[in-house]
Amino acid sequence: QVQLMESGGGLVQPGGSLRLSCAASGSIFSINLMAWYRQAPGKERDFVARIFLSGITNYRDSVKGRFTISRDNAKKMLYLQMNNLKPEDTAVYYCYTEGGNWGQGTLVTVSE
Repeated sequence: QVQLMESGGGLVQPGGSLRLSCAASGSIFSINLMAWYRQAPGKERDFVARIFLSGITNYRDSVKGRFTISRDNAKKMLYLQMNNLKPEDTAVYYCYTEGGNWGQGTLVTVSE
């Protein structure tokens, strides 16, 4: 059906920026919902942002104004632009698509 692969994670200083990518294979053009989730050490997996085919987006309150989710259906890609990163953003970030498809995650560490 749909396979997902995240990339772009790494170590960044507080206040820095990072862009995550999710490459999809399969019938991604017909997928209405795509989203990013994250799991911090010792915590549950949490919703970060989602985007619909209509272009409507939603974000968790703690990332509003700092993160931007986007998609390129022609390239079968999902992106998460993260600006003004904070230590509490440290987590493994997962790509998700409607239908219960998950990537393996990419680690983002925000630290001096």
